[in-house]
Amino acid sequence: MSEQTPLSLPGAQTTELPDLALHLLPQGTGEVAVVELALPQKRNAMSEEMTDSWARVVRQLAEHRALRAVVVTGRGSAFCAGGQLDWIVAEPDASATDLRERMARFYATWLSLGQLEVPTIAAVNGHAIGAGLAVALACDLRVVSSQATLAMPFTHLGLHPGMASTWLLPQAVGLPVARDLLLTGRRVKGHEAVGLGLASRVAEPGDVLPEALDMARAVASTAPQAERLTTVALRDGGHRSLADALQWEALAQGVTLTTADLAEGIAAAAERRAPEFTGR
Repeated sequence: MSEQTPLSLPGAQTTELPDLALHLLPQGTGEVAVVELALPQKRNAMSEEMTDSWARVVRQLAEHRALRAVVVTGRGSAFCAGGQLDWIVAEPDASATDLRERMARFYATWLSLGQLEVPTIAAVNGHAIGAGLAVALACDLRVVSSQATLAMPFTHLGLHPGMASTWLLPQAVGLPVARDLLLTGRRVKGHEAVGLGLASRVAEPGDVLPEALDMARAVASTAPQAERLTTVALRDGGHRSLADALQWEALAQGVTLTTADLAEGIAAAAERRAPEFTGR
């Protein structure tokens, strides 16, 4: 398959945007979205066009009531090589204030994925470097190729880490490992990435997206309200304290105790059949 070839997902409704594609897959009574970073000739580095397309897609998905999960992957052999630095060379006289405002908008756009109240899954099919790895870490779940290279070599470029890397990386792997990866910029492969906590599953290169889609289907088979509330509970590192967790769970479990889906789940378990959840 050519590096330029878009994903072929049977039954999907596909929308091609500049440097990005959105695929909507029917799944039960809902849909799973696959967001494909589509600039393979630059290893899916974040262009201005891709960033604008990403913002548009996230806004669209936020309004999609039937959405159950989102999978993010890259076209070709890379996941995402991070931000494109061409504009830094093109604007050598830009002030620190201007650059700060520009970077803040850039970060906010890409990390807006975390505002979706459904599980997000990174299918890391290849290299995930710098801000590209940060976007993967911003997802709730990650499947990584055994051959993928993951790294945050910001300081090797003379650059401070960005895209919330100094928050997202310690949340995933703890401070000691985060210091190792950020201060040395060292690269890790798929199996080590799972061992460190950068991902929860590893797959062979051709199996990364299928594995991520299996995860998405598993998500889509659960009760929608319970799934969304659990997703929100675990975002941003989970609760700050045991007391916070108990307060949230008493409220959220109380909400789900009133749903028709709970009755259906209990009945299905008793009858040893798959539940048919409706989101009510």
